[in-house]
Amino acid sequence: MYEFHSNAEEYFNMQCENCEQYVIPFIEEIRPVKPDSRVLEIGCGSAGVLYAFLKRGCSGAGIDIDHGSIEFARKKLADFHDVKLLANDVYLVDTEKDLGGKFDLIILKDVIEHIHNQERLIVRMKELLNPGGMIFFGFPPWQMPFGGHQQVLQSRVLSHAPYIHLLPRAVYGGLIKMFGDKPDGFLEIQDTGISIERFERIVKAAGYSIANRQFHLINPIYKYKFGLKMRKQSPVIAAIPYLRNFLTTSVFYLIKPDLENAVAEIEF
Repeated sequence: MYEFHSNAEEYFNMQCENCEQYVIPFIEEIRPVKPDSRVLEIGCGSAGVLYAFLKRGCSGAGIDIDHGSIEFARKKLADFHDVKLLANDVYLVDTEKDLGGKFDLIILKDVIEHIHNQERLIVRMKELLNPGGMIFFGFPPWQMPFGGHQQVLQSRVLSHAPYIHLLPRAVYGGLIKMFGDKPDGFLEIQDTGISIERFERIVKAAGYSIANRQFHLINPIYKYKFGLKMRKQSPVIAAIPYLRNFLTTSVFYLIKPDLENAVAEIEF
């Protein structure tokens, strides 16, 4: 449905621009992103988001299990000598040996909703943070109109159909097959998709606090998908648990370990 998903160059540029216009300003509502910051992007893909931070003078690393995406990223970021790009599992990398040390900021943009055992990942990231470090998450709540990522289906009918991912698993999978697509990846998102309430429970249980959050009625990325301008969610809707998941197309969070409260905060 959306050509940029299959056009690596265009997708890279879109991710960078979206990060510059929305992600970095959101983070900087709490702290400035300084040139000496070390930034890690988990699930970086072609590293368009990471590129936006490198342009600001940051250093860091990107990790993704897709070797092809990492090879593309290496070509795009070849001029940056203080960045590491790894085709690996985040649980298998050595912080010092493979990543060159800990980070001031970790980015997960449209990633957490694809991860199995999200609790384990969020706990693991504490080991990767410098004192005073923070983690950014951006993701679509599972129950939102296109929370199943069905917009990337080949079928024009299904790719334009909101909420169909909420159908029973067998029905949803059968529809995808009927219209000529493979259902496995889309059914996996049924297993890993995450709601606002579940995310906040995991964060709290893992020993983090929420430093900033922002809900969107219109996802910033919809500028590219639908030609729509970003619009924040109504504070009234954002305050209603569960209902907000169905009407909020994306959320941004900035979290920090609670242990940070016992030490002096370090600006990055």
